[in-house]
Amino acid sequence: MLAFMLPAAIFVGVFIYYPMLAGSQMAFRHWNLSNLTDTSWIGLQNFATIFADPSFGVILGNSVLWVVASIVPQLVIGFALALWLRRRFRFRGLYQALIFFPWAISGFLIGILFRWMFNGEFGVVNDLLMKTGLIDQGIPWLAQPDTAMFAVIIANIWYGVTFFAIMILAALQSVPDELFEAAALDGAGKVRTLFQITIPYISTTLALTVLLRVIWIFNFPDIIWAMTGGGPANQTHIITTWMITFTQKGDYGVASALGLIVVGLLLVFSAFYLMALRGKKEASS
Repeated sequence: MLAFMLPAAIFVGVFIYYPMLAGSQMAFRHWNLSNLTDTSWIGLQNFATIFADPSFGVILGNSVLWVVASIVPQLVIGFALALWLRRRFRFRGLYQALIFFPWAISGFLIGILFRWMFNGEFGVVNDLLMKTGLIDQGIPWLAQPDTAMFAVIIANIWYGVTFFAIMILAALQSVPDELFEAAALDGAGKVRTLFQITIPYISTTLALTVLLRVIWIFNFPDIIWAMTGGGPANQTHIITTWMITFTQKGDYGVASALGLIVVGLLLVFSAFYLMALRGKKEASS
């Protein structure tokens, strides 16, 4: 058995864990492409540079807003779609394919698509709003700090709803029909059935799906980078897009330090989330 596992273990170690460790140690060194002759150990100086940057607070707040404002609508809309797709109706397979299609598209490509849609001069969003009389002139969505974050969140919601719909639909199909029939005989309405049968039965799937999406969205710079590049004035930057800017500047030390901060924040969130989930299960058992 060990002989069969050894090649896979070596592959994972060489191509996953070694790059992770090598990248992590860069966070504690002066590692800049402009001067590769000096890669000396500087301790926590890269972290101090990040925390001293006046943009750090804004970018951290943007990261939290990016996650929360994206995941709540994704969960609600994805749940509604899954409930609808669980029913049997004509052309249900076609509707499922159309709803699941966005998940097969690159996030960066989605960002480019929505950048065109939210273009202030010829974007379809302004065109539709002006035709319906909601606005008199085009809005420069991606050039204004007040509207740029709204635009990228809308794009992310559209992109991520599919994942929730897929996961929740799979969980709903495991709920026995006998439970719904018994609830109907007891006179339970749709709302009561939803909150007392459906949601408790698939609660584990919901919790794990939310956890996965939080981790994914926090580490998902594709849409923002394609739509705004973090602008204007850092108002759509999240930590991972900010990390890309340091990488482009050749400052791999600061970029690696940002990467470790992301990992640390996600580990803390995951630990508290799983502890809360375990406590809820123990209380209900």
